[in-house]
Amino acid sequence: MKNKRRFGRFHRLLAAAGLCALACLGAGLVTTRPVGCSNDDLTAPLEVMTEDPSEEEKVVYLTFDDGPSSTTEAVLDILKKEEVPATFFVIAAENNEKYLPLLERTAAEGHMIALHTCTHDYKAIYQSPSAYWQDIDALKEKLSAYVDPQELVWLRFPGGSTNTVSHKYGGSSIMKDLKAQATEKGYHYVDWNVCADDAIGGHPSAEKIYNNVIRDVGDKHRCIVLMHDTKATQNTAAALPDIIRWFKNAGYRFDTVDHLEREI
Repeated sequence: MKNKRRFGRFHRLLAAAGLCALACLGAGLVTTRPVGCSNDDLTAPLEVMTEDPSEEEKVVYLTFDDGPSSTTEAVLDILKKEEVPATFFVIAAENNEKYLPLLERTAAEGHMIALHTCTHDYKAIYQSPSAYWQDIDALKEKLSAYVDPQELVWLRFPGGSTNTVSHKYGGSSIMKDLKAQATEKGYHYVDWNVCADDAIGGHPSAEKIYNNVIRDVGDKHRCIVLMHDTKATQNTAAALPDIIRWFKNAGYRFDTVDHLEREI
């Protein structure tokens, strides 16, 4: 395998594309409804990840937030048929708890399961750092029947690691504090730099979702693709085969986010 540029520390910020953020401006705040990601999750002004022009290998990390759900089996069927891995940042809210047994299949088929908070309730999780970690502990407890909790060391903050929605509840320093504490606790967090815009409302078509992903890829050699696994994002599953085939034809290797950093 060709030598690869190290991504730095595991918690290096991986940026959302500017177009992804602009497309979602003006969305209403997520407060108490445990329904998973919404427009606000796509507005975080994340830092731009610099590509090494000497990098030759192209890798794509397909990631799905907010599952498991009634859409999960369709997503898993496609991934199995196409023989590619993905990373699932899961929740365990009231609306999706009954689908948690699907995580057994998800793990058995070689996909990575990661943390996205239990309730996805901004008002609750971002009121303080301690409230956030209590929510993470609750999620790990609910997942323990299906996944070894010791393996759950990767997470994605709702709204991204530089979101400002959290400031309304926990003050302007809460994300800075949470990122520092994540590192201290042995967690690694990851954002995205390619956005499907599949949770912005209006139920975008499969064709639109596909075009959104390809739009954001540009000349990136490392693509962390943000998609959603919810009842409302069935069109994401419909777009997935074409998205996968595009990346295959463009010469990308598929991997899970725990391999973002590799030794030279």
